[in-house]
Amino acid sequence: MSNAAVLGIDIGGSGIKGAPVDLEKGDFAADRLRIPTPTPSTPQAVADVVAEIADAFADKIGDGPIGVTIPAVVTHGVTRSAANIDKSWIDATAEKIFSDRLGRRVHLVNDADAAGIAEVKYGAAKGHPGFVLVTTLGTGIGSALIYRGVLVPNSELGHLEIDGHDAETQAAASIKTNLGLSYSEYVVRLQRYYERVEALFWPDLFVVGGGISKDAEKFLPRLDLKTPIVPAALKNRAGIIGAAWLAADAATHPDPLG
Repeated sequence: MSNAAVLGIDIGGSGIKGAPVDLEKGDFAADRLRIPTPTPSTPQAVADVVAEIADAFADKIGDGPIGVTIPAVVTHGVTRSAANIDKSWIDATAEKIFSDRLGRRVHLVNDADAAGIAEVKYGAAKGHPGFVLVTTLGTGIGSALIYRGVLVPNSELGHLEIDGHDAETQAAASIKTNLGLSYSEYVVRLQRYYERVEALFWPDLFVVGGGISKDAEKFLPRLDLKTPIVPAALKNRAGIIGAAWLAADAATHPDPLG
């Protein structure tokens, strides 16, 4: 990979954030820029904001690729779902829309996948030689599967059916907030979720991200699992850093199917 900074952009329901990333250090090469997500958040409207962020960092990123995360399943540049963004993203040729708008290569990835690869390359699971399962606890539950440093994309383990429910409707961090649960009450829900994921996938390490991970000492030690479980290290920088890493990697190893 090039030593030049690579722009990473993280699209969320309320804000679109971007920064050039030094891939040697695994950290921002300049302060992050945040712009509110437009309403409606259509692909074309969001592409305009992504272009604005790219223009703001034009002097730092050269003509290299840009990595962009999206809260959606992404298969070969097409967004197959839409979480907390406009439903016009479903089955949109989003990567092409971005590339055409910016006039340069754009690599589009699922937001949890980006956060997961960042934790493996630079964060809590840096250098781990085995199977790492990263989860993000937020409005929903995102997941990323990384085996020996290689991402298996679009795992969507927040939507496992557990005890007759979509898992994230019972165990996402937003549920704790919405129901006013104490950590003691919330841990019961997390225990059921993680023990089920463990029984299905048997990872070597769980990494837990999302905003709630800043309070990890209040709930992670209470979980009774066979798999080690640790908080994410990169916090809200993970999506941007992971998007940049994956964009650089895709430039070297292009998708043979898309």
